[in-house]
Amino acid sequence: MAGRKLASYTITGLKRWSCLARELPPVSQVKALHVYDFDNTLFMSPLPNPKLWTSQTTGSLQTQECFVNGGWWHDPHILEATGQGIEKEEPRAWDGWWNEQIVDLVDLSIKQNDALTILLTGRGEDNFAQLIKRIVASKKLAFDMICLKPQAGPNNQTFTSTMNYKQAILQDLVYTYRDADEIRIYEDRVKHTRAFREHFESFNKMLLNSSAPALRKPITAEVIQVTETNTTLDPVSETAEVQRMINGHNAAINSGTHTLSSPLEIKRTVFFTGYLISPIDTTRLLTLVKLPSGTRESEVKFLSNNILITPRPCPQSLLEKVGGIGRKQTWQVTGIANYESRIWAARVTPVPANAPYHTDNPIPIVVLALVKNARPSDANRIQNWQPIPSDKQYIFQSEVGEKVQLRIESVIDGEGEYESLFHNRNPKRRRDHQDGPDSYRPVRGGHHNDENRRLNGVNGGYRGGNQNRGRGGNNNLNSGNQNRTARGGRGHNHRGNNNSNNRGRGGRSYKSLDDVQNNSRYANHGSSYQPNYDDGPGQNFSNNNNDGYNASFPALGGGTGTYSNGAQGGGDGGLPYGK
Repeated sequence: MAGRKLASYTITGLKRWSCLARELPPVSQVKALHVYDFDNTLFMSPLPNPKLWTSQTTGSLQTQECFVNGGWWHDPHILEATGQGIEKEEPRAWDGWWNEQIVDLVDLSIKQNDALTILLTGRGEDNFAQLIKRIVASKKLAFDMICLKPQAGPNNQTFTSTMNYKQAILQDLVYTYRDADEIRIYEDRVKHTRAFREHFESFNKMLLNSSAPALRKPITAEVIQVTETNTTLDPVSETAEVQRMINGHNAAINSGTHTLSSPLEIKRTVFFTGYLISPIDTTRLLTLVKLPSGTRESEVKFLSNNILITPRPCPQSLLEKVGGIGRKQTWQVTGIANYESRIWAARVTPVPANAPYHTDNPIPIVVLALVKNARPSDANRIQNWQPIPSDKQYIFQSEVGEKVQLRIESVIDGEGEYESLFHNRNPKRRRDHQDGPDSYRPVRGGHHNDENRRLNGVNGGYRGGNQNRGRGGNNNLNSGNQNRTARGGRGHNHRGNNNSNNRGRGGRSYKSLDDVQNNSRYANHGSSYQPNYDDGPGQNFSNNNNDGYNASFPALGGGTGTYSNGAQGGGDGGLPYGK
C-alpha cells in the first residue's frame, strides 16, 4: 500500500466508495473491520449449468471478452433471474438462496458496536448497485457500506482487475479507521483468499520496516475461506437469458457499433444416439457387476445406461430404421463378461427376437462399468460371454434418445441443421471428431484476468480444486480447431420450420430449449419427449473418451422433481435441476 498524507484518508472520502447514503461511525469508535464478499459467499449466485452447456461454452459464458455486453457476470438479467425471478423472489427475500451461516455472521457483525461491516463485490456499480441493494435489503442486512466496482475510483483510479479494485478499498479502510485492531475478510475464491493474505502480510511488513512515521500500527488480518454452494437457474430460464444476451451481442455487431467479434448462436451438440435405459433398470443391471477383490469403487465408473446406436447424431435414414426418437424397445440380458478386469458388459437381445434394431457395435451390449483410462469401445474385444442364471436374465425397456448439450458458436452461413449438431465443425475441413462435452482447450485472452469466472474442477464441472475463477478457460467462441462431421444423411432432417432462424441471430427468438414440438425429428413421439442433458448415473470420475456411453435417462425436464423455480417435472423418474 503506497502511503499518502494522513489527512487524505477521511470518512468523507471513504463514503465515496459506497453506494449507500449512510453516515459512517467516527474513527475512534471502530476497532474491527468485517468485509464480506457477495457472490457465492453471502449469496448463492447461480452459475452456468455444466449439464446444459458444453465445457467450452461454460467457460466462455463467464469470460468477459467473449460477449460485447460482458457475459454472465456483467449482465444483471442473469442475477435477476435467480429462483423464480426478482418479482417473486424479492417479497420472500430470495429464501433458499443465501449462505445462512454467513448471514448469521453478518448479523453478529452489525450488532457489534465497534465493528464496521462492509459488503465488497467486484460486480460493476453501474449495472448492479440497485439490484444488489434490493437483494440485501430484502434480507434486512444493514451494512455500513455496500461497495461495487466503479468505472473509476473516488480519486479517478482505474482498476486492472477485481483484486486491484478491492485492495484499493481495503487501503482506504485500514488507513481511515487507523485505530482498528483487526480486519476479517470472508471470501469464496481461493485465488482471492491467497491474494488477500499475501497483501496484508506485505502491508504489515511495510509498516514495521518503514523508516518514516507509520500512518497506522500493523493490523491483525484474518481471511476466512468460505466453502461455496453451487446453484443453477432453471434450464429453460437459463437458456432464454443466454439467448437474450446473445441477441444483444448480435445487435451491437449488426449495428456496426462493435467490430471485434462475430454474430453468435446457440447450437445443439449431439454426442451420440442410443437406446437409453431408465435409472431403475440401470440400478438392476449394475447388480451384475462383480468387482475383483481389492478394487475400490472410487476407481470404477458405473454406467449401465444405454445401448449404443451410433456415436454421433443419427441421420434420418437410420432414425427411421430404429423407429425414430422416442421409440421404446424391450431387451433381455443373455450374458455377461469383463475384459481384463477393466470393463464389464452385458450382452442383450431384443424382445421379441425379430424386432428391428441397429447398433454400430458388432452385437448389442450394455457397458456396465469400467476402470479409469478404459474405453467403452474395449467391450467389443470381449469374446467369451458367460451365461447367467434365469433370475439374472433381466428384461428391461429402453427409449431411443440422444446425449445432448448446448453450445454457443459463431453463425456459419449455409450450415444445415444436421451439420450444426456436431461440435467444433469446420466447414473448410471436415473429418470425424470424437471429442465429447468435456473437451476443453484453453486459449489466450483471459488466462490471468480475474474478471473471468468459470466452473473449476475436473473438465468444467462445478468448482472444486483450487477454485481459480481467474482462469477463464476457452474464451474463444469461434474455435474450430477440431472438426467433426456426419456420415451420410446430411441435410435430410431440417428441424421444424425454423430453418436455423431461432438459434441466436440478431433479434430472433429462441422458442424453447429444443423446439421439439415443431421438430420433425421428434414429431411422431408427442410433446413429452426431451433430449437428454444430464450426466450418467453413478459416475465416479470423468471420462474424456466419450465413446457413446456417457448418458443417462430420463431426459431434461422429465420427471417429478422440482426445479429451482418450483416448477414440477412432468414424467416418471425425472431429475430435478437447480438448487
